Amino acid sequence: MNSYLEAFSNAFTGSLEWTWKSIIGQVPWFQNYFWGIIVISLIVWSLELVFPWRKNQAVIRKDFWLDLFYLLFNFFPFSIAISGFYELFTLFFDDLNIPFNQLALIDLTSFPEWAQLLLFFVVLDFVQWLTHILLHKNPLLWQFHKVHHSVKEMGFAAHMRYHWMENVLYKPFKVFAIMILGGFEPQQAFLVHFITITIGHLNHANIKLTWGIFRYLFNNPVMHLYHHAKTVPSGKVGVNFAISLSIWDYIFKTNYIPEKSGKIPLGFPKDETFPKSFLKQQLYGFKKK
Repeated sequence: MNSYLEAFSNAFTGSLEWTWKSIIGQVPWFQNYFWGIIVISLIVWSLELVFPWRKNQAVIRKDFWLDLFYLLFNFFPFSIAISGFYELFTLFFDDLNIPFNQLALIDLTSFPEWAQLLLFFVVLDFVQWLTHILLHKNPLLWQFHKVHHSVKEMGFAAHMRYHWMENVLYKPFKVFAIMILGGFEPQQAFLVHFITITIGHLNHANIKLTWGIFRYLFNNPVMHLYHHAKTVPSGKVGVNFAISLSIWDYIFKTNYIPEKSGKIPLGFPKDETFPKSFLKQQLYGFKKK
């Protein structure tokens, strides 16, 4: 038990120290997620202001400050708090004498660097797509995922409005995906992380962007808006579950874009009673139903 506590403690303090060094600019720019997400946010917000899709939406839209708080909370303090879980998974499998690479289905080290990054991106995105569907299908998990779907006006920061319990689910699945890849994360994986953050921000932004023919490959604001629609097609728990790649929705027939006006009510049925404050939203999923 002591070894687990020590591993978690070391990972936590290491993540805290790295974040602080990022804030004061003592880490390489390409690994600086603190300033990276701020720069990405400012760029996407600027695009919203210059090319607004819903022109009657205010510059400081509804819940703008709440979403901005979620962005900072979920990306930094909470990420630091759960940073030790990967180390715990590693230690747990080591104690069982199961090396990470023993569960590998793909040996990334045998591929050139560009192929390593591509496979890393595709496999992690597919695992996240499956996890996202689970958040909608499982009644217990849906209670936590409602936080993300409580957005009433879309904007870049809505990307990061989600309950911290989602990370408790996403993290193990992401670790499992890395195990499938031989426990190996490409050296240039930071590129994948910055790309996914940018796509996620754009998907929630007030911009009418479809990517043209590439809409069948990449998720986009028009497609993702219907994921947040208050009313979904009869018999479905949701549509357009894509994170970065829309191809999974087209392959598995969960795609749905009936029109592109952008003028649809967002949320979920009976969301009028859903809490409006950050603290109450965090407690909502734990209440007995």
